Amino acid sequence: MNSNIPDNQTKHKRSKKLKNLFTFKQCLQTGLIVFAGSVSSIATVYAAPNNPWRSGTILVKPRAGLPAEEFDNILKTNNGQSQEVIGSLDVHVVNVPAHAEEAVVRALSHNPNVEFAELDKAVELSATTPNDPQFPSAWHLPKINATTAWDFSKADGIVIAILDTGVDGSHPDLAKQMIPGWNAVDGSTVTSDIYGHGTAVAGTAAAASNNATGVAAIAWNAKIMPVRITNRTDGYAYWSDIARGLDWAANNGADVANISYGVTSSSTISNAAQKMRSKGGLVVVAAGNDGKDPGYADNKYMISVSATTSTDAKASWSNYGAYIDVGAPGSSILTTNRGGGYGNWSGTSFASPATAGVIALIMSANPALTPDDIERVLENSADKIAGSWSPYYGNGRINASNAVQLAMTSKVSDTTAPTATIFSPSAGAVVNGIVQVEVNAGDNVGVTEVSLYANGRLIGTDGTTPYQFSWDTASAVNGSVILTAHAIDAAGNDGVSSGLSVNVKN
Repeated sequence: MNSNIPDNQTKHKRSKKLKNLFTFKQCLQTGLIVFAGSVSSIATVYAAPNNPWRSGTILVKPRAGLPAEEFDNILKTNNGQSQEVIGSLDVHVVNVPAHAEEAVVRALSHNPNVEFAELDKAVELSATTPNDPQFPSAWHLPKINATTAWDFSKADGIVIAILDTGVDGSHPDLAKQMIPGWNAVDGSTVTSDIYGHGTAVAGTAAAASNNATGVAAIAWNAKIMPVRITNRTDGYAYWSDIARGLDWAANNGADVANISYGVTSSSTISNAAQKMRSKGGLVVVAAGNDGKDPGYADNKYMISVSATTSTDAKASWSNYGAYIDVGAPGSSILTTNRGGGYGNWSGTSFASPATAGVIALIMSANPALTPDDIERVLENSADKIAGSWSPYYGNGRINASNAVQLAMTSKVSDTTAPTATIFSPSAGAVVNGIVQVEVNAGDNVGVTEVSLYANGRLIGTDGTTPYQFSWDTASAVNGSVILTAHAIDAAGNDGVSSGLSVNVKN
């Protein structure tokens, strides 16, 4: 591919002029997360939106059980008003005065009845100029032993959601793979590729293969669910739109969701990823292309992927650090182009769907595996390029053949119920008004959600650690009340805490 998006030439020139005004370092300093799109040898930054976050909007999640009217009062006190709840996530898109977004987030973050508040950040695309247009073959497929894996699994029955700039569903190597998708920005069914990046990402994961046409992909028979998360021609996407798209994908049958954006640090998207995982799915994200360690901790709800080269070196532009789960080929990846062609793309954007494709192979090889089992198979089967774990490769560079073989021999039998303990308030405490209740929960595989009950009445359900609740004691009569917590795992096992007695005195 000599030029996968001809009309971007003007953008490249404009971005170079802006480079000194808005560098990657400044993006990080202002809280703007750099999109993990394809890169050339030196990444180019597009002109940012007017703000590195959506003006006049923040994202807020109240604690489970908090009465709606109390949450509204908290927002009004801070000049905020809920505009929308994102899907089924209980994360509110809140209108606030323009230029007051950061101040309101700080104030709400200190409110004990708010689980989190954050800016609705914009996530940026990197340059999309092909790295090596004459690259003659898809080197990454034999590198990860995909050809051997296909003898046992071709990802039959698996749906991969591509959360990106859309997908060119008319491409001859994608058309038969497509299923209906959604536009998370405007709620329409328009999922055509507004930029070109999403088509390349989709082809990396699941282009039609063994069809005497174009390229082969990792997950031959997986279906592609296009979820467009931006309507901007520069490819920027907001966290709220990404979370909305992920929630929709989880509710509409996606088994794997690929997000080739830098979203590891978003609490809102982490909530959506945890929901996806509770439904048996997995979320794969790109590490980013700054060539730095951004200092993120491991996000247990997302699989974060760094990029490797044909020699198994970390790509110079790939991010790294404690949050990396695995590495995958991401340099000069031969894939599909918007408009029907093919080309070589580079970036952690392509390491991510390569990993999503291997996960699809694992899922098809052994449908009984839980999400935690699948992630263990992916990581344990990876080639240990630099020992058992490293900040460059995480648990190693993915190996499709090893993964499928390990999946087929893995057995699942989770009959162990989670444990749950209410540790605040203390037993016998005298309480009134709205009380913060804290629960510890654990499981041999993983807790899906925790629900709090007062005298058998449901107070609320929290699907994200730490498990915290705001209980309005006005709903209970004065006197002794027994609090209990139920923790549920992905297998449906229910662990019940010991009853904790408190005295309500309103």
